[in-house]
Amino acid sequence: MAELPSGLLEACVVVGASNDKLRDVYQLLQQKKFVELPLLDAEVLQVHIPPFVSKDTSSSQAIGPAFSRVQRRRSFIKKKRRDRAPDPVHNGEAANNSELSSATEDISVPKDLDLIALPQLCFPGGLQLVNEHKEDVYHFLVFTDLFGNRTHGVVAQYHRSVQSCQEGANHNGHRWNASKSRLFTSFAVCVISKFPYYNALRDCLSCLLVQLRPARHIDFEETMKEFSAKLSLVPIPPSGQLHMSFSLRPLLVVLPSREDQDSPIIDINLHLPFLCFSHAALLQILSCLLHEQRLVLFSCDWAKLTLVAECLLLYLQPLTWQQPYVPVLARGMLDFLMAPTAFLMGCHISHFEEVAAETEDLILINIDDGFIQSSLAEVIDLPTIPVSAAECFISRAESLQFHYDLELCHLGSGTDANVLRCQRRDWQRRLNKQIQNIFLELVVNIFRGVQDFLNHEHRVFNSEEFLRTREPSDQLFYKKVLETHIFHSFLRDRLNRKQDSFSRMEQNTRNLAHRNRAVTDSPRRPPMSELTRNGYSSYTSPDNRLSKRLGASMPNLDQSAHETMATISPVRPASLRKMTPDIGLKFPQKAVKVFRLPEFPPPLAYHYVQNYYSEMVASLGRAISATPPDESALLARYHYLRALVNTVSNKRLDALEDFQSLYKTDSDIFPLQMVKSLVDALPEAERLQADRRPELKRLISRVKRDQERELERHGKGLEEGAIKRFQLPKKYMQLDEFVKCVQESGIVKDQGTIHRLFDALTVGHQKQVGPDLFRVFYTIWKETEAEAQEVCLPASVLEHIEASECVFKLSSSVKTSRGVGKIAMTQRRLFLLTDGRPGYVEVAQYRDLEEVKVSSAPFLLLRIPSLKLRVRGRKEAFEANLKTETELWNLMVKEMWAGRNMADQHKDPQYMQQALTNALLMDAVVGSLQSSKATYSASKLAHFDRIKMEVPMMVPRTTAETLKHKINPSLELAAPRAVDFLLYTPGQLWVSVSGGKVMVFDASSWSLTHTCQVGTSRLNCMLAVDKDQVWMGSEDSVIYIIGMVAMVCNRQLTEHRSEVTGLALDTDKYSQRVAYSCSAEGTIIVWDIATLQVKKNFRLSCDRLQSVYSCNVTLWCCSRDSIMEVWRNGSLKHRLNLPEQHKGASATFSSVLLLPEREELWSVCVDSGDVCIWYMKDTSKPYQRVALQDCTGCHCMIKVKNQVWVGAVGRASTKGKIYILDVDRRQVLKELHGHGDKVTTLCSAEDRYVLSGAAKHDGKVAIWKVE
Repeated sequence: MAELPSGLLEACVVVGASNDKLRDVYQLLQQKKFVELPLLDAEVLQVHIPPFVSKDTSSSQAIGPAFSRVQRRRSFIKKKRRDRAPDPVHNGEAANNSELSSATEDISVPKDLDLIALPQLCFPGGLQLVNEHKEDVYHFLVFTDLFGNRTHGVVAQYHRSVQSCQEGANHNGHRWNASKSRLFTSFAVCVISKFPYYNALRDCLSCLLVQLRPARHIDFEETMKEFSAKLSLVPIPPSGQLHMSFSLRPLLVVLPSREDQDSPIIDINLHLPFLCFSHAALLQILSCLLHEQRLVLFSCDWAKLTLVAECLLLYLQPLTWQQPYVPVLARGMLDFLMAPTAFLMGCHISHFEEVAAETEDLILINIDDGFIQSSLAEVIDLPTIPVSAAECFISRAESLQFHYDLELCHLGSGTDANVLRCQRRDWQRRLNKQIQNIFLELVVNIFRGVQDFLNHEHRVFNSEEFLRTREPSDQLFYKKVLETHIFHSFLRDRLNRKQDSFSRMEQNTRNLAHRNRAVTDSPRRPPMSELTRNGYSSYTSPDNRLSKRLGASMPNLDQSAHETMATISPVRPASLRKMTPDIGLKFPQKAVKVFRLPEFPPPLAYHYVQNYYSEMVASLGRAISATPPDESALLARYHYLRALVNTVSNKRLDALEDFQSLYKTDSDIFPLQMVKSLVDALPEAERLQADRRPELKRLISRVKRDQERELERHGKGLEEGAIKRFQLPKKYMQLDEFVKCVQESGIVKDQGTIHRLFDALTVGHQKQVGPDLFRVFYTIWKETEAEAQEVCLPASVLEHIEASECVFKLSSSVKTSRGVGKIAMTQRRLFLLTDGRPGYVEVAQYRDLEEVKVSSAPFLLLRIPSLKLRVRGRKEAFEANLKTETELWNLMVKEMWAGRNMADQHKDPQYMQQALTNALLMDAVVGSLQSSKATYSASKLAHFDRIKMEVPMMVPRTTAETLKHKINPSLELAAPRAVDFLLYTPGQLWVSVSGGKVMVFDASSWSLTHTCQVGTSRLNCMLAVDKDQVWMGSEDSVIYIIGMVAMVCNRQLTEHRSEVTGLALDTDKYSQRVAYSCSAEGTIIVWDIATLQVKKNFRLSCDRLQSVYSCNVTLWCCSRDSIMEVWRNGSLKHRLNLPEQHKGASATFSSVLLLPEREELWSVCVDSGDVCIWYMKDTSKPYQRVALQDCTGCHCMIKVKNQVWVGAVGRASTKGKIYILDVDRRQVLKELHGHGDKVTTLCSAEDRYVLSGAAKHDGKVAIWKVE
């Protein structure tokens, strides 16, 4: 049987005293045998679970028409009766008992619902008889199973007179008068749901109690069953912008959806804790939760316990509480507080003194009085939230507006209760969002920077390094938090690269300079402008960078880093209290829509229920028709709901069609497991029908394929869930082990550099590194880094260096030809920091060096080793008596000089960063070896200096003049990845690297702005379809659609059966924009861009179709062995085969270029250095050939202005080359040498620049100026 979609109702349970108990007590009271009213034992009286009706209850294959995942497993009532001793039966009671037994004997309940404890939880203070009628009261429950899955309950307690319960059969339809009754008892109705719809379920119970008050007791069970059956007809809205409402007279009940798949449902007033606690107290409670303490909430109001507890856990999102959680403890459950593990529980305030006296090491939280204390002392001895994060939180929280009355000042008096409730809900939703943003920012400020200390390849977190970068006053807080389950779960999500609310806010609020450094710097060092302004500790608390820039929503790209940081003040200004609470945290949100369900039918009649579902399907169909295609997210929600309804009404194929539509509208909400279950449950006849419908056949095969991948991922589940803390090695390491250890340590990731480091540490020894040597090397590396970061330069020195410069190495105090002081090395220059009154003396910028050598300076009768530098434009050389440090500084300066020259010549800043890493590694190697051969060993790391000496570094003049800049998308990876495709859209460069990773760079600064994972396969093509869509064709046969604004990939076109190889745009005969896509087996599909529907498709006979282009009334299609001109209906017009000289060889067409204004078609081949030019009007004419000198193959072509750029690979070496041809003269204008591997992709940026990407041995993007 197919898995039913989950719905609102899990179960509805009635709890109270049984009739026989009430009768006994009533008689005893009449006989005055009780001095005071007794406490009664509550028990389960009724259990109502869906499904309530079915077409054929005898058929095990019938799906009950209700939204429920309840499975019938066991009968609680049977079990209870077996375990309970039989009560004495009075005369006249046998019939009633037998009637109850027959009505309840076959009741079965969900396996994770414990009805034995439920009576205590429904009456946590006990079931008390009273002499007067009391108001209805509500409270809330949370049940947690062994696997941590939570179920939620809302309980309504209401009073009825004992007489009405006993005499209900004799009322003859007349309403009983509660005011005349002298004895009242409580009944509890508990609605249980898998989802935390606290407000909605309270509304439902409020409507129920309106019906129960005038009802006769004999009608009670029928009323309860109808109420439960109605709730079972309510589906849960999918995540996103669509909420749902339904009418339970007299109220309209609204079910809000979760914001996204990873966000929780929030149907609660998140500001309640703010009304109970001060801001400082709230931060203290959150600190206790983060430290996983044993917390107990106290209140005189049972409802507050769960509501406040739920709010506190929601404040921690996306961190999740992993420990036992029981927000309501009945009086008989207080022994739970003796549990030795961490927990969050709640009990009545009357037990406060008892709990405080009898238990140890508890955090006691008094909700009513708003104070917190320990059971051992009034003061809680726990580290507090880091100061800067706390200051930011308090600043924002002080500006929150909790008073709804202020919202009503300008409004008239409402006359419609539902309208008033709607206004209140909207206000609460806005306030909830502000509170969510504030607490999310708090979590981001606390844990910002964690990802900088992760090694994703080896799943390692360098906790020691992370702790070292925290402020000293916060170290104890982080040491304790890093050991908790809650942080471990958070860390696992970071290692799995989960894109949740934390990731999005951390990225959006990250300091611009820090974001740029992430794609340029290799060693982890802060700029001197940040270090010296507030000292090292201020820099290393990343919280400061955000929390004290409260007024800025996003960094100003035109504002310098110095100006940005200057606005930071360690004192929180008073003006911040007047700001909007979530200024800088607001992200674009679409307006919420509410879909109203039809009026409920008589819920216990099958045909009425089926009509209800048909009406809901029709209503959703009208909503889909009325929604414009550009609101794809809303369309997806309507399709999802309609699929759910069709599923429960057994219209399986219709349900699958709607689920298929999710790929084109929002694949993020595609329920894979539900669809798989639905497919597996298809009867043979329906399976045959599905196979005859291409879209359903594709869906079924796609689901099966995704399921297999899911099983493969689960097979690697242990690896995906594993998290290692970096530890120093304990045994000797061969090369492979050494590479892994260095990468885990975070020192460097590049494998080539690590291989050279291995050689340096093993010179003259067996090729293995011992644990003692590595420990010394690692310690020196970290100590040197820390010493450099502790340097505080005076303002007079800072004026001479750039804001982004960092001091990476500082010599001991030495005598130089320019005075006495310490030589400082930054990534740009050497300067002398003079002794005494600190001053700045420029030594040299690396690019200005002319000579670096070891010399000796006379001192009495001795010759002291010195370093001599000759600088361009200066007559006198600079000489420093570095003594024993001379050889090391000679190596380091030469490496920096060579790196700067290569960076300047190749316009690639990474060379400088790599040279800097090499120099710092030399320093650590010399410090760790401490031998006469240490300097020689360190020379193994002089990579660029060796290249400079061995190979001429001069870049051809033409290349140097044309090349503007280089980007390395593989900077953070252990080895370079191939650049598969490049796309330029206004202001953005899209770079696809292997494995479906897409990186988006800002085209003005070439800084990385976004990273998206698009499937897991190689992307063959990209196309900007309109202002907000980029289509990407993948090897996995899917076209992925990314929204440029939200940078979300949640739509897919799945009609192709093999890898998508080409995309093109055109306008059809009705002037509508259409897109063409082609796949390797020869299929071409024409798409309506607005609706994403297939307008036409046809198939060509060819050997691997590679690209498609539109030109006038025909299409030009390139395959490996031919170029075809095709009419738009798919019929072949012409076919151009490979040139004669290539036939029989391994050459194949790689790229074609249409020049319609010249009526020419240019083509190149993979294994040929010729460009062939064909005449489009008459393909029978002989083609012209342009030979490219020193070229063995061409891979891509584009036209820019009056030039054609060809990406190729050279003959003399495997290095990539770009040829620029003049279109008119058909001659080569330039040859550009800018890549270390073949050039595989080219794109143009507004005809001003051409961007080229190379294969995996190079993996870089070059930016060229167009003349």
